[in-house]
Amino acid sequence: MRYGFSQRVRYMKSSAVRDILKVVNQGNVISFAGGLPDESLFPVEAIRQAFDKAITSGNKVLQYGETEGVRELRERLSVRMAQKGLYRKSEDILVTSGSQQAIDLFAKIMFNPGDIILTENPTYLAALQVFDSYETTIVPVDSDEDGMIEEDLEDKINRLKPKCIYVVPTYSNPGGKVWSLERRKKLLELAQKYHVVIFEDDPYGDIQFDNQVSPPSIASMDNNQFVMYTSTFSKTVVPAMRIGWIVGPHQIIRLMAQAKQATDLHTNSISQHALIHLLDDFDLDGHIQIIRKTYLGRMEVMRDILDSVKSDQLSYQIPKGGMFFWVNMPSYVNTTDLLATAVKEGVAYVPGAPFYVSNPQENTMRLNFTNAPPDQIKIGMERLVTVINEKQFESIG
Repeated sequence: MRYGFSQRVRYMKSSAVRDILKVVNQGNVISFAGGLPDESLFPVEAIRQAFDKAITSGNKVLQYGETEGVRELRERLSVRMAQKGLYRKSEDILVTSGSQQAIDLFAKIMFNPGDIILTENPTYLAALQVFDSYETTIVPVDSDEDGMIEEDLEDKINRLKPKCIYVVPTYSNPGGKVWSLERRKKLLELAQKYHVVIFEDDPYGDIQFDNQVSPPSIASMDNNQFVMYTSTFSKTVVPAMRIGWIVGPHQIIRLMAQAKQATDLHTNSISQHALIHLLDDFDLDGHIQIIRKTYLGRMEVMRDILDSVKSDQLSYQIPKGGMFFWVNMPSYVNTTDLLATAVKEGVAYVPGAPFYVSNPQENTMRLNFTNAPPDQIKIGMERLVTVINEKQFESIG
């Protein structure tokens, strides 16, 4: 039977990461593909106690809840953000089913087909999926390790009149880089000058390796007029709770809440109540310190093995936080083509091409270092280095 799908499905793309995970989860493959936290670090006992307390506190926690989120949780989120210099009232917070839903709800209320979005190139793959599904036009801005380059950014704002600028400025996915304070200020200055909304996606901000203080969020420098800010507990508590949040101008948050009513009514209430107890009774900041130390050690194991590759054409930037290495392979390597060989050898990664808005660099790859323990990272990376060295030998031959 032929089904009468909407024209919109033409713009819906499958996730390269999810497609790879379906394959590599079968068999003896060490995967550096997914952006997965380490299950062994999940605070299982604390979560169990938090859910027990939520369930035994009365049947009301099992009832339908406010679309905006449980008020007590939004109040605690307001306090946690204030500790980072981001002062927002609880009524300007919308609790979402992960920060991915925040991106989708924002896109749903903001974009018409053809609207321009400026972003880095490469950038977060799943955000590109969302923007594509709403038939927007995504335009890359020239960037370096410090962020978007001012001249190209202002030129494209002037010429293209974008509806939004999407950025992941702190320990970005896939690049793992941190924007400089100067570039953050300049982005905000241009957004204010030309009246463009910034969407600041910050899922990795707590996973910091450097002892130096990271630059403040762009939202913390704004007067709540131009910047939407979203984050999540998926990387610091557990992904399965699906608790994220977004803050921003009240008019935008109000319309996003209305869109959420039509989507899922409200975020999982029992998880929200459990998270309240977890924040009250569990030392989450102490737990984050353990996560940071653990992931730093794993990043260093991966870095040391990358350094053993016999090629002066391989390069990467050492992550200052987050979950990923972004690796530039020798120019003759197509990482999409190389993936099948790597999987046969028992290791997987994500080819870099799907992260690009345009002009993909086919010799790039993203490696996750947080999900595998150090001994598995060592084995997997040795397999990958073997594949790379063999490819190099073929090119010489």
